[in-house]
Amino acid sequence: MQRRKFIQNTAILGGLTMVNPTHLMANSTSQFPVVRVPKDQRNFNSKHIEKAIKEFQKNVKDEELAWLFNNCFPNTLDTTVTFSKKNGKPHTYVITGDIDAMWLRDSSAQVWPYMAFVDKDDELKDLIAGVINTQTQYLLKDPYANAFYDDPNKKGEWTTDHTDMLPGVHERKYEIDSLCYPIRLAYNYWKTTGDIAPFDADWQKAIKATLKVFTDQQQKDGTNPYHFQRTTANGTDTRTLKGYGYPVKPVGLICSAFRPSDDSTVFSFLIPSNFFAVVSLNQAAEMMEKIGGDIETAQKLKNLSAEVLKALQDYAIINHPKYGEIYAFEIDGYGNHLLMDDANVPSLLSLPYLDAIDVNDKIYQNTRKFVLSLDNPFFFKGKAAEGIGGPHVGIDMIWPMAITMKGLTSNSHTEIKECIAMLKSTHAGTGFMHETFHKDDPNNFTRSWFAWANTLFGEFLWKTYQQSPELLS
Repeated sequence: MQRRKFIQNTAILGGLTMVNPTHLMANSTSQFPVVRVPKDQRNFNSKHIEKAIKEFQKNVKDEELAWLFNNCFPNTLDTTVTFSKKNGKPHTYVITGDIDAMWLRDSSAQVWPYMAFVDKDDELKDLIAGVINTQTQYLLKDPYANAFYDDPNKKGEWTTDHTDMLPGVHERKYEIDSLCYPIRLAYNYWKTTGDIAPFDADWQKAIKATLKVFTDQQQKDGTNPYHFQRTTANGTDTRTLKGYGYPVKPVGLICSAFRPSDDSTVFSFLIPSNFFAVVSLNQAAEMMEKIGGDIETAQKLKNLSAEVLKALQDYAIINHPKYGEIYAFEIDGYGNHLLMDDANVPSLLSLPYLDAIDVNDKIYQNTRKFVLSLDNPFFFKGKAAEGIGGPHVGIDMIWPMAITMKGLTSNSHTEIKECIAMLKSTHAGTGFMHETFHKDDPNNFTRSWFAWANTLFGEFLWKTYQQSPELLS
Protein backbone atom coordinates (compact mmCIF):
# COMPACT_ATOMS: atom_id res chain seq x y z
CA MET A 1 0.00 0.00 0.00
CA GLN A 2 1.40 3.37 -1.00
CA ARG A 3 2.51 5.62 1.85
CA ARG A 4 0.27 8.42 0.59
CA LYS A 5 -2.85 6.21 0.48
CA PHE A 6 -4.38 6.72 3.86
CA ILE A 7 -6.74 4.35 5.64
CA GLN A 8 -9.54 5.72 7.73
CA ASN A 9 -12.74 4.72 9.51
CA THR A 10 -13.56 0.99 9.28
CA ALA A 11 -10.51 -1.18 8.51
CA ILE A 12 -9.13 -4.49 9.68
CA LEU A 13 -5.38 -4.37 9.27
CA GLY A 14 -3.03 -7.13 10.31
CA GLY A 15 -5.14 -7.98 13.35
CA LEU A 16 -5.65 -4.34 14.34
CA THR A 17 -9.35 -3.60 14.22
CA MET A 18 -10.24 0.01 13.65
CA VAL A 19 -13.84 1.15 13.62
CA ASN A 20 -15.77 4.28 12.94
CA PRO A 21 -15.50 6.14 16.28
CA THR A 22 -19.13 7.26 16.27
CA HIS A 23 -20.31 3.69 15.74
CA LEU A 24 -17.90 2.42 18.39
CA MET A 25 -19.05 4.80 21.10
CA ALA A 26 -22.73 4.33 20.28
CA ASN A 27 -22.64 0.54 20.40
CA SER A 28 -20.55 -0.08 23.49
CA THR A 29 -21.58 -0.40 27.10
CA SER A 30 -18.18 0.90 28.15
CA GLN A 31 -16.89 4.41 27.71
CA PHE A 32 -13.53 2.91 26.77
CA PRO A 33 -14.22 -0.36 24.90
CA VAL A 34 -11.53 -2.90 24.12
CA VAL A 35 -9.81 -1.97 20.86
CA ARG A 36 -6.44 -3.58 21.47
CA VAL A 37 -5.73 -6.81 19.58
CA PRO A 38 -6.66 -9.91 21.66
CA LYS A 39 -3.67 -11.55 23.33
CA ASP A 40 -3.76 -14.70 21.21
CA GLN A 41 -3.64 -12.61 18.02
CA ARG A 42 -0.70 -10.38 18.96
CA ASN A 43 2.53 -10.67 17.01
CA PHE A 44 4.71 -10.51 20.11
CA ASN A 45 4.06 -10.57 23.85
CA SER A 46 6.39 -9.13 26.49
CA LYS A 47 5.57 -9.78 30.11
CA HIS A 48 7.59 -6.75 31.18
CA ILE A 49 5.72 -4.42 28.83
CA GLU A 50 2.47 -5.87 30.17
CA LYS A 51 3.72 -5.32 33.71
CA ALA A 52 4.45 -1.67 32.88
CA ILE A 53 0.95 -1.26 31.44
CA LYS A 54 -0.65 -2.73 34.56
CA GLU A 55 1.44 -0.48 36.78
CA PHE A 56 0.41 2.58 34.75
CA GLN A 57 -3.26 1.61 34.83
CA LYS A 58 -3.16 0.96 38.56
CA ASN A 59 -1.57 4.28 39.49
CA VAL A 60 -2.93 6.69 36.88
CA LYS A 61 -6.47 7.62 37.85
CA ASP A 62 -7.37 9.13 34.49
CA GLU A 63 -9.19 6.20 32.87
CA GLU A 64 -8.86 7.51 29.36
CA LEU A 65 -5.09 7.93 29.62
CA ALA A 66 -4.81 4.43 31.10
CA TRP A 67 -6.86 3.11 28.18
CA LEU A 68 -4.78 4.99 25.62
CA PHE A 69 -1.52 3.75 27.15
CA ASN A 70 -2.75 0.16 26.98
CA ASN A 71 -3.64 0.59 23.32
CA CYS A 72 -0.72 2.66 22.10
CA PHE A 73 2.44 1.68 23.98
CA PRO A 74 2.48 -2.00 22.88
CA ASN A 75 1.09 -1.31 19.39
CA THR A 76 4.38 -1.98 17.62
CA LEU A 77 4.73 -5.35 19.36
CA ASP A 78 1.07 -6.24 18.99
CA THR A 79 0.73 -5.59 15.29
CA THR A 80 3.90 -4.84 13.32
CA VAL A 81 6.78 -7.16 14.28
CA THR A 82 7.58 -10.58 12.87
CA PHE A 83 10.36 -12.42 14.72
CA SER A 84 12.29 -15.43 13.46
CA LYS A 85 15.78 -16.87 13.30
CA LYS A 86 17.89 -16.74 10.15
CA ASN A 87 21.19 -18.59 10.05
CA GLY A 88 20.90 -18.98 13.82
CA LYS A 89 20.61 -15.22 14.38
CA PRO A 90 17.59 -13.15 15.44
CA HIS A 91 15.72 -11.62 12.52
CA THR A 92 12.95 -9.06 13.05
CA TYR A 93 10.86 -7.54 10.30
CA VAL A 94 8.95 -4.40 11.35
CA ILE A 95 6.23 -2.88 9.19
CA THR A 96 5.01 0.68 9.78
CA GLY A 97 1.39 -0.39 10.19
CA ASP A 98 -0.75 -0.11 7.08
CA ILE A 99 2.23 -0.47 4.72
CA ASP A 100 3.91 -3.85 4.36
CA ALA A 101 7.47 -2.57 4.24
CA MET A 102 10.23 -1.90 6.77
CA TRP A 103 11.60 1.61 6.96
CA LEU A 104 15.06 1.93 8.52
CA ARG A 105 13.85 5.04 10.36
CA ASP A 106 10.41 3.87 11.46
CA SER A 107 11.54 0.42 12.59
CA SER A 108 14.25 1.94 14.78
CA ALA A 109 11.88 4.48 16.28
CA GLN A 110 9.06 1.97 16.77
CA VAL A 111 11.10 -0.34 19.03
CA TRP A 112 13.09 2.46 20.69
CA PRO A 113 10.73 2.94 23.69
CA TYR A 114 11.16 -0.73 24.63
CA MET A 115 14.91 -0.32 25.10
CA ALA A 116 14.34 0.55 28.75
CA PHE A 117 13.06 -3.00 29.34
CA VAL A 118 15.60 -5.15 27.47
CA ASP A 119 17.90 -5.69 30.44
CA LYS A 120 15.04 -7.58 32.15
CA ASP A 121 13.47 -9.30 29.15
CA ASP A 122 15.62 -11.66 27.07
CA GLU A 123 12.93 -12.21 24.45
CA LEU A 124 12.52 -8.47 23.95
CA LYS A 125 16.29 -8.16 23.79
CA ASP A 126 16.40 -10.76 21.01
CA LEU A 127 13.62 -8.96 19.18
CA ILE A 128 15.61 -5.70 19.09
CA ALA A 129 18.82 -7.54 18.21
CA GLY A 130 16.82 -8.96 15.31
CA VAL A 131 15.90 -5.44 14.17
CA ILE A 132 19.60 -4.51 14.16
CA ASN A 133 20.52 -7.66 12.20
CA THR A 134 17.79 -7.07 9.63
CA GLN A 135 18.75 -3.42 9.19
CA THR A 136 22.37 -4.44 8.65
CA GLN A 137 21.42 -6.66 5.72
CA TYR A 138 19.27 -3.91 4.23
CA LEU A 139 22.09 -1.38 4.50
CA LEU A 140 24.44 -3.78 2.76
CA LYS A 141 21.90 -4.27 -0.01
CA ASP A 142 21.49 -0.53 -0.70
CA PRO A 143 22.50 2.23 1.74
CA TYR A 144 20.62 4.76 -0.40
CA ALA A 145 17.26 3.03 0.11
CA ASN A 146 14.88 3.98 2.90
CA ALA A 147 12.47 1.02 2.98
CA PHE A 148 12.67 -2.71 2.23
CA TYR A 149 10.63 -5.91 1.95
CA ASP A 150 11.14 -9.05 4.00
CA ASP A 151 11.22 -10.96 0.72
CA PRO A 152 14.63 -10.17 -0.82
CA ASN A 153 13.38 -11.01 -4.30
CA LYS A 154 10.20 -8.94 -4.26
CA LYS A 155 10.03 -6.13 -6.78
CA GLY A 156 8.72 -2.83 -5.49
CA GLU A 157 5.39 -1.25 -6.34
CA TRP A 158 7.02 1.97 -7.56
CA THR A 159 7.17 1.12 -11.26
CA THR A 160 7.74 4.74 -12.30
CA ASP A 161 10.81 5.39 -10.13
CA HIS A 162 13.86 6.35 -12.14
CA THR A 163 16.75 5.25 -9.93
CA ASP A 164 18.85 2.13 -9.39
CA MET A 165 16.20 -0.13 -7.81
CA LEU A 166 17.10 -3.62 -6.59
CA PRO A 167 14.79 -6.53 -5.75
CA GLY A 168 13.76 -6.43 -2.09
CA VAL A 169 13.79 -2.62 -2.01
CA HIS A 170 10.41 -0.99 -1.40
CA GLU A 171 11.56 2.59 -1.92
CA ARG A 172 14.89 4.22 -2.73
CA LYS A 173 14.60 7.70 -1.27
CA TYR A 174 17.98 8.66 0.18
CA GLU A 175 17.62 10.31 3.58
CA ILE A 176 20.38 11.02 6.10
CA ASP A 177 18.18 9.88 8.98
CA SER A 178 17.69 6.43 7.42
CA LEU A 179 21.38 5.81 8.08
CA CYS A 180 21.45 7.49 11.49
CA TYR A 181 18.52 5.71 13.13
CA PRO A 182 20.08 2.21 12.92
CA ILE A 183 23.23 3.58 14.58
CA ARG A 184 21.18 5.17 17.36
CA LEU A 185 19.38 1.89 17.98
CA ALA A 186 22.59 -0.16 17.83
CA TYR A 187 24.56 2.15 20.11
CA ASN A 188 21.92 2.26 22.82
CA TYR A 189 21.33 -1.49 22.55
CA TRP A 190 25.06 -2.02 23.15
CA LYS A 191 25.18 0.45 26.04
CA THR A 192 22.08 -1.05 27.66
CA THR A 193 22.81 -4.75 27.25
CA GLY A 194 26.56 -5.02 26.71
CA ASP A 195 25.80 -7.55 23.96
CA ILE A 196 28.10 -7.26 20.94
CA ALA A 197 26.74 -10.22 18.96
CA PRO A 198 24.90 -8.06 16.37
CA PHE A 199 28.02 -6.02 15.64
CA ASP A 200 29.84 -8.55 13.50
CA ALA A 201 31.76 -8.15 10.25
CA ASP A 202 28.58 -7.41 8.29
CA TRP A 203 27.53 -4.67 10.70
CA GLN A 204 30.98 -3.10 10.46
CA LYS A 205 30.74 -3.21 6.65
CA ALA A 206 27.39 -1.43 6.92
CA ILE A 207 29.00 1.32 9.01
CA LYS A 208 31.71 1.74 6.36
CA ALA A 209 29.01 1.92 3.69
CA THR A 210 27.26 4.62 5.72
CA LEU A 211 30.52 6.56 6.03
CA LYS A 212 31.03 6.36 2.26
CA VAL A 213 27.51 7.61 1.54
CA PHE A 214 27.91 10.54 3.91
CA THR A 215 31.34 11.43 2.52
CA ASP A 216 30.12 11.19 -1.07
CA GLN A 217 27.07 13.29 -0.18
CA GLN A 218 29.23 16.17 0.98
CA GLN A 219 29.64 16.53 -2.80
CA LYS A 220 33.03 18.15 -2.44
CA ASP A 221 34.08 17.22 -5.98
CA GLY A 222 30.81 18.40 -7.48
CA THR A 223 29.56 14.92 -8.32
CA ASN A 224 26.68 12.90 -6.88
CA PRO A 225 26.34 9.13 -7.32
CA TYR A 226 22.64 9.22 -6.38
CA HIS A 227 19.69 10.38 -8.41
CA PHE A 228 15.94 9.87 -8.04
CA GLN A 229 12.92 10.79 -10.10
CA ARG A 230 9.34 9.53 -9.93
CA THR A 231 6.57 10.00 -12.43
CA THR A 232 3.99 11.45 -10.05
CA ALA A 233 1.49 14.23 -9.52
CA ASN A 234 3.10 14.98 -6.14
CA GLY A 235 6.02 17.36 -6.54
CA THR A 236 7.50 16.40 -3.16
CA ASP A 237 7.83 12.78 -4.31
CA THR A 238 10.47 13.52 -6.92
CA ARG A 239 13.72 15.47 -7.40
CA THR A 240 14.46 18.36 -9.72
CA LEU A 241 17.24 18.67 -12.31
CA LYS A 242 17.09 15.10 -13.62
CA GLY A 243 16.84 13.69 -10.11
CA TYR A 244 19.94 15.32 -8.63
CA GLY A 245 18.26 18.28 -6.94
CA TYR A 246 19.37 21.88 -6.79
CA PRO A 247 23.13 22.45 -6.58
CA VAL A 248 24.90 23.00 -3.28
CA LYS A 249 28.12 24.75 -2.40
CA PRO A 250 30.26 22.19 -0.54
CA VAL A 251 30.78 23.58 2.94
CA GLY A 252 31.24 20.35 4.90
CA LEU A 253 27.56 19.49 5.44
CA ILE A 254 25.95 16.28 4.13
CA CYS A 255 23.25 16.37 1.47
CA SER A 256 19.92 14.66 2.02
CA ALA A 257 17.74 14.15 -1.04
CA PHE A 258 14.65 13.57 1.09
CA ARG A 259 13.36 14.51 4.52
CA PRO A 260 12.25 12.03 7.20
CA SER A 261 8.73 12.65 5.89
CA ASP A 262 9.91 11.04 2.62
CA ASP A 263 9.32 14.43 0.95
CA SER A 264 12.10 15.83 -1.21
CA THR A 265 14.26 18.60 0.20
CA VAL A 266 14.27 22.05 -1.36
CA PHE A 267 17.88 22.79 -0.32
CA SER A 268 19.79 19.58 0.21
CA PHE A 269 21.61 20.53 3.39
CA LEU A 270 18.83 19.44 5.76
CA ILE A 271 19.88 20.91 9.11
CA PRO A 272 18.07 18.64 11.62
CA SER A 273 19.44 15.56 9.86
CA ASN A 274 22.97 16.95 9.84
CA PHE A 275 22.72 17.48 13.60
CA PHE A 276 21.56 13.88 13.91
CA ALA A 277 24.53 12.75 11.81
CA VAL A 278 26.99 14.48 14.17
CA VAL A 279 25.71 12.33 17.05
CA SER A 280 25.45 9.12 15.04
CA LEU A 281 28.93 9.39 13.54
CA ASN A 282 30.46 9.74 17.01
CA GLN A 283 28.46 6.78 18.30
CA ALA A 284 29.53 4.65 15.33
CA ALA A 285 33.14 5.71 15.91
CA GLU A 286 33.05 4.54 19.51
CA MET A 287 31.60 1.18 18.48
CA MET A 288 34.04 0.64 15.62
CA GLU A 289 36.96 1.38 17.94
CA LYS A 290 35.83 -0.55 21.03
CA ILE A 291 34.03 -3.46 19.39
CA GLY A 292 35.63 -3.70 15.96
CA GLY A 293 39.10 -2.51 16.90
CA ASP A 294 39.11 -0.46 13.71
CA ILE A 295 40.92 2.70 14.77
CA GLU A 296 41.26 4.01 11.22
CA THR A 297 37.53 3.94 10.43
CA ALA A 298 36.71 5.27 13.88
CA GLN A 299 38.93 8.29 13.28
CA LYS A 300 37.34 8.94 9.89
CA LEU A 301 33.92 8.87 11.50
CA LYS A 302 35.00 11.28 14.22
CA ASN A 303 36.63 13.61 11.73
CA LEU A 304 33.48 13.75 9.63
CA SER A 305 31.36 14.41 12.72
CA ALA A 306 33.60 17.30 13.73
CA GLU A 307 33.56 18.73 10.20
CA VAL A 308 29.76 18.63 10.02
CA LEU A 309 29.42 20.21 13.47
CA LYS A 310 31.70 23.09 12.51
CA ALA A 311 29.76 23.62 9.29
CA LEU A 312 26.51 23.71 11.26
CA GLN A 313 27.96 26.36 13.53
CA ASP A 314 29.24 28.37 10.58
CA TYR A 315 26.29 28.11 8.16
CA ALA A 316 23.08 26.85 9.82
CA ILE A 317 22.37 29.81 12.10
CA ILE A 318 20.13 32.55 10.71
CA ASN A 319 19.45 35.93 12.33
CA HIS A 320 15.65 36.18 12.41
CA PRO A 321 14.21 39.71 12.87
CA LYS A 322 11.74 38.50 15.50
CA TYR A 323 13.37 35.51 17.21
CA GLY A 324 17.06 36.35 16.96
CA GLU A 325 19.51 33.59 16.12
CA ILE A 326 17.70 30.42 15.03
CA TYR A 327 18.55 27.31 13.06
CA ALA A 328 17.39 27.16 9.45
CA PHE A 329 15.58 24.04 8.31
CA GLU A 330 17.46 23.72 5.02
CA ILE A 331 20.31 25.62 3.35
CA ASP A 332 22.34 25.26 0.16
CA GLY A 333 25.72 26.73 1.18
CA TYR A 334 25.25 29.68 -1.17
CA GLY A 335 23.39 31.74 1.40
CA ASN A 336 19.88 30.55 0.57
CA HIS A 337 17.84 29.09 3.42
CA LEU A 338 14.38 27.75 4.23
CA LEU A 339 12.76 28.67 7.55
CA MET A 340 10.17 26.11 8.71
CA ASP A 341 9.94 22.86 10.61
CA ASP A 342 8.35 19.53 9.76
CA ALA A 343 6.58 17.12 12.10
CA ASN A 344 8.71 14.10 11.26
CA VAL A 345 11.78 13.28 13.35
CA PRO A 346 14.53 14.46 13.03
CA SER A 347 13.06 17.93 13.13
CA LEU A 348 14.41 21.12 14.61
CA LEU A 349 12.01 20.65 17.52
CA SER A 350 13.27 17.12 18.21
CA LEU A 351 17.01 17.87 18.45
CA PRO A 352 17.25 17.45 22.27
CA TYR A 353 15.30 14.18 22.04
CA LEU A 354 17.99 12.89 19.67
CA ASP A 355 20.77 14.06 22.02
CA ALA A 356 21.91 16.42 19.27
CA ILE A 357 21.68 19.63 21.28
CA ASP A 358 21.07 20.71 24.86
CA VAL A 359 17.46 21.62 25.48
CA ASN A 360 18.59 24.84 27.22
CA ASP A 361 20.75 25.96 24.30
CA LYS A 362 19.77 29.56 23.55
CA ILE A 363 19.63 29.14 19.78
CA TYR A 364 17.54 25.99 20.16
CA GLN A 365 15.11 27.80 22.46
CA ASN A 366 14.82 30.66 19.97
CA THR A 367 14.25 28.11 17.22
CA ARG A 368 11.67 26.32 19.34
CA LYS A 369 9.69 29.54 19.78
CA PHE A 370 9.75 30.06 16.03
CA VAL A 371 8.70 26.54 15.00
CA LEU A 372 5.87 26.52 17.57
CA SER A 373 4.42 29.76 16.23
CA LEU A 374 2.38 30.82 13.24
CA ASP A 375 5.60 32.23 11.79
CA ASN A 376 6.42 28.61 10.90
CA PRO A 377 4.41 28.07 7.71
CA PHE A 378 3.64 24.50 8.80
CA PHE A 379 2.37 25.30 12.29
CA PHE A 380 -1.40 25.13 12.39
CA LYS A 381 -3.78 26.37 15.07
CA GLY A 382 -7.46 25.48 15.02
CA LYS A 383 -10.54 24.69 17.10
CA ALA A 384 -9.35 21.20 18.08
CA ALA A 385 -5.62 21.69 18.65
CA GLU A 386 -2.44 23.38 17.53
CA GLY A 387 0.77 21.83 16.30
CA ILE A 388 3.26 21.25 13.52
CA GLY A 389 2.36 19.56 10.26
CA GLY A 390 4.22 19.44 6.97
CA PRO A 391 3.93 19.19 3.20
CA HIS A 392 3.51 15.39 3.23
CA VAL A 393 -0.20 15.46 4.05
CA GLY A 394 -0.91 19.12 3.53
CA ILE A 395 -2.15 22.35 5.00
CA ASP A 396 -4.08 22.43 8.30
CA MET A 397 -3.25 18.80 9.12
CA ILE A 398 -1.50 18.47 12.51
CA TRP A 399 0.72 15.49 13.32
CA PRO A 400 0.18 13.96 16.80
CA MET A 401 3.85 12.98 16.60
CA ALA A 402 4.80 16.65 16.69
CA ILE A 403 2.60 17.34 19.71
CA THR A 404 4.19 14.34 21.43
CA MET A 405 7.67 15.62 20.55
CA LYS A 406 6.81 19.04 21.93
CA GLY A 407 6.02 17.35 25.23
CA LEU A 408 9.09 15.12 25.18
CA THR A 409 11.38 18.12 24.70
CA SER A 410 9.67 20.43 27.21
CA ASN A 411 10.78 21.40 30.70
CA SER A 412 7.46 23.10 31.40
CA HIS A 413 4.88 21.15 33.38
CA THR A 414 2.16 23.36 31.96
CA GLU A 415 3.28 22.67 28.40
CA ILE A 416 3.52 18.92 29.03
CA LYS A 417 0.00 18.84 30.45
CA GLU A 418 -1.30 20.81 27.48
CA CYS A 419 0.30 18.35 25.06
CA ILE A 420 -1.22 15.36 26.85
CA ALA A 421 -4.62 17.05 26.90
CA MET A 422 -4.48 17.75 23.15
CA LEU A 423 -3.47 14.18 22.32
CA LYS A 424 -6.15 12.82 24.63
CA SER A 425 -8.84 14.91 22.95
CA THR A 426 -7.91 14.26 19.31
CA HIS A 427 -7.78 10.46 18.86
CA ALA A 428 -11.34 10.62 17.45
CA GLY A 429 -12.64 7.94 19.81
CA THR A 430 -10.43 5.25 18.26
CA GLY A 431 -8.03 4.84 21.18
CA PHE A 432 -5.01 5.25 18.90
CA MET A 433 -2.87 8.08 17.57
CA HIS A 434 -2.98 8.86 13.86
CA GLU A 435 -0.59 10.24 11.29
CA THR A 436 -2.45 13.57 11.10
CA PHE A 437 -5.77 15.15 11.94
CA HIS A 438 -7.43 18.37 10.81
CA LYS A 439 -6.83 21.28 13.14
CA ASP A 440 -10.61 21.84 13.47
CA ASP A 441 -11.86 18.24 13.31
CA PRO A 442 -10.00 15.23 14.79
CA ASN A 443 -12.43 12.89 13.00
CA ASN A 444 -10.80 13.99 9.76
CA PHE A 445 -7.59 12.00 10.16
CA THR A 446 -5.09 10.01 8.10
CA ARG A 447 -3.71 6.52 8.75
CA SER A 448 -5.67 4.51 11.31
CA TRP A 449 -2.70 2.22 11.84
CA PHE A 450 0.54 4.13 12.28
CA ALA A 451 2.58 2.33 14.92
CA TRP A 452 5.35 4.90 15.32
CA ALA A 453 2.89 7.58 16.45
CA ASN A 454 1.27 5.13 18.87
CA THR A 455 4.47 3.89 20.45
CA LEU A 456 5.97 7.38 20.68
CA PHE A 457 2.88 8.59 22.53
CA GLY A 458 3.26 5.62 24.88
CA GLU A 459 6.88 6.61 25.46
CA PHE A 460 5.76 10.14 26.32
CA LEU A 461 3.17 8.90 28.82
CA TRP A 462 5.63 6.46 30.42
CA LYS A 463 8.30 9.15 30.76
CA THR A 464 5.77 11.52 32.33
CA TYR A 465 4.55 8.79 34.66
CA GLN A 466 8.10 8.08 35.86
CA GLN A 467 9.23 11.69 36.20
CA SER A 468 6.11 13.73 36.98
CA PRO A 469 3.13 11.41 37.63
CA GLU A 470 1.08 14.28 39.03
CA LEU A 471 0.76 15.64 35.49
CA LEU A 472 -1.34 12.62 34.51
CA SER A 473 -4.09 13.24 37.05
